[in-house]
Amino acid sequence: MTTNDENSCRFSESPLWELQRTYYEEQGIRAWQDGQVPYYITNNPMIASVYAGILFGFLQDRAAQGHLTEPVTVLELGAGSGRLAFHVLRELERLQADAGLPLPRLRYVLSDFAPGSIAFWREHPGLRPWVEAGVLDFALFDAVKDGELLLELSGERIGPGKLVQPLVVLANYFFDSIPQELLYIGDGNVYECRVDLQLPESALAESAAEQLLRAEPSYAYDRAPQYEEASYPYAEVIRTYRQELEDSHILFPAAGLACLERLGRLSGEGMVLLTADKGDHRLEPWIFAEPPRIVRHGSFSLTANYHAIRQVYEGRGALCLFPGHHYRNLNVGCILSLPNAAAHTQTRLAYLRSVDRFGPDDYFSLKLGYEERLSLLEMQEMLAFWRLGVYDAEWFLRGAGRMKELLPETSDEEQEDLRLGIRRMWEGYYTMHPDEKRKLAAQSAGLLFEMGAYTEALGYYLEVLSDEAGTGETGEADPGLLHAAAVCCYETGEEAAALEWARRAAAAGPGHEEAWALLKLLEADGAR
Repeated sequence: MTTNDENSCRFSESPLWELQRTYYEEQGIRAWQDGQVPYYITNNPMIASVYAGILFGFLQDRAAQGHLTEPVTVLELGAGSGRLAFHVLRELERLQADAGLPLPRLRYVLSDFAPGSIAFWREHPGLRPWVEAGVLDFALFDAVKDGELLLELSGERIGPGKLVQPLVVLANYFFDSIPQELLYIGDGNVYECRVDLQLPESALAESAAEQLLRAEPSYAYDRAPQYEEASYPYAEVIRTYRQELEDSHILFPAAGLACLERLGRLSGEGMVLLTADKGDHRLEPWIFAEPPRIVRHGSFSLTANYHAIRQVYEGRGALCLFPGHHYRNLNVGCILSLPNAAAHTQTRLAYLRSVDRFGPDDYFSLKLGYEERLSLLEMQEMLAFWRLGVYDAEWFLRGAGRMKELLPETSDEEQEDLRLGIRRMWEGYYTMHPDEKRKLAAQSAGLLFEMGAYTEALGYYLEVLSDEAGTGETGEADPGLLHAAAVCCYETGEEAAALEWARRAAAAGPGHEEAWALLKLLEADGAR
């Protein structure tokens, strides 16, 4: 079947991909700060603890094999906000300190094709300690074409064969977001699906985000025997598809595989890929598959073809680890393309414990279920799930209202654990946007206030009221927050500070009776 359309082009060369690139260049870090692009599922503390555990296992394996002197380089592709790196590095530090084992040094490289991302990382206070320690560096990297890394801070250029240790690549929501080929299998033949991106003429002057929202692809089909030739780099995978599939559309990750091959050449000792995405490592989802659905969220994403990546690397002798069960929202895989992959026992065990048995996808499924049933949860259940999520700030924000409802009935032990959780959450909090931080501080302060933990609560109230006017973005002071700060100071014996906050609360809220009552009490005490 050949239905060529002169206005169409190969799917990998569609304007969709250029619009996506332009979108990230236009939006910069705002794409994540404003919630336009989903990021939580691959950037939360739980998945970071899983990755850190696997990396820690890999460092143990390298040490056991005598590779201690040279650093292990970890490259995160399309690192976005930098939040995953923050959580991974924190957890790795804890694991290394607790274990006290001699391990090779780790160098973590955050990469993206957009310079704005690197500018954000360089200035972020949460990343600064690792920058100053020489653990963290940055690199501009275009996955479609680049074959070496130029580190921004050290100035080191990492070209083919430069690394002594294997390169570790982290690729979250990566393979679904870079150019892919779209193939059609029918009657044992391969067709290239060509796309015509239809846009209203009025949309051409709009932003990339608006164009992506309005773009509608239509497809034409060209017979493509070049994929069937033995010289095609991934001929074995195509042979599998021709033999096993019929009337099926296949997103083929040629660009992603080429990127991995270029990265793999940076070390003579091979590469480890740790990746999470929407996409299956099994063949079954591609049987009778319809044309791909383009998921729009500011930018857009498709589905990653982990089956093709797995078959290619297994054909080269790599050890490919994927869950034995089916995934729901996120598939997490680990590919050890190493000369002695099976000898990396601690890496394999870490994956089996933290992904195959119960992993990030399972956690996210539970999180969705818990959020639907928040009104039924008891405090002990909420605390247990919060610990499972490594004191995740998003879960806390979702559940803080329910926790407040439960406070009158909670035990002293539960309240102590809640206070501990708040402290640990803040120790591991990575700021994306000032408003988000203020909201988190306000919820923390409110719970601590209700528990009578006034000294701790005051610290979070001051975080909320830290700008010059003691206000939020609206420029209007919140008399309730000001009054709460005054009460905290009063309860801890700081009466001069309490008087100042009470005056501000009364001025901001002429009708706030509690603020005026406290002000009169403090002024009377001062007069005496």
